[in-house]
Amino acid sequence: MTGIEELLLSRIRDVPDYPEPGVTFKDITPLLADPAAFTALTDALAEISVRSGATKIVGLEARGFILGAPVAVRAGLGFIPVRKAGKLPGATLGQTYDLEYGSAEIEVHAEDLSAEDRVMVVDDVLATGGTAEASLQLIRRAGARVAGVAVLMELGFLGGRARLEPALDGAPLEALLKV
Repeated sequence: MTGIEELLLSRIRDVPDYPEPGVTFKDITPLLADPAAFTALTDALAEISVRSGATKIVGLEARGFILGAPVAVRAGLGFIPVRKAGKLPGATLGQTYDLEYGSAEIEVHAEDLSAEDRVMVVDDVLATGGTAEASLQLIRRAGARVAGVAVLMELGFLGGRARLEPALDGAPLEALLKV
């Protein structure tokens, strides 16, 4: 385990039986409250983004906003929020995706991405991969290219990587931690 992995893991708190019995929630708020850990995380995700040739960072609502915005600033790139449907004013593109029970929709401002853009998706956790997969479809529908996906942690037992790989179409998926 590397020094950054140890630092990040030491600042993630397990919350048993949240949001329901039998689930252990990975709480990143202690990491965000620690300036050294948050800076190390921001630097690592910014380095991945620059290395990938990204021109924009997309942050997925809501914790992807918290991580993606400082990553964009650190990397010298633009930041684009991908929101739940109905939260953005103006013309949007939407993408519906399936959840375990039902469906959801995410949106982006149509004019925020162009054919010149290579987009890195930043989020806190890769779980089942549904939201990330929908974001990749949305980015391509906006005419931009996918530079990759970068997350703080991947919950490997939920199979998100396998679901996401076809949608990545060869673009990298990088997780700083695998749980």
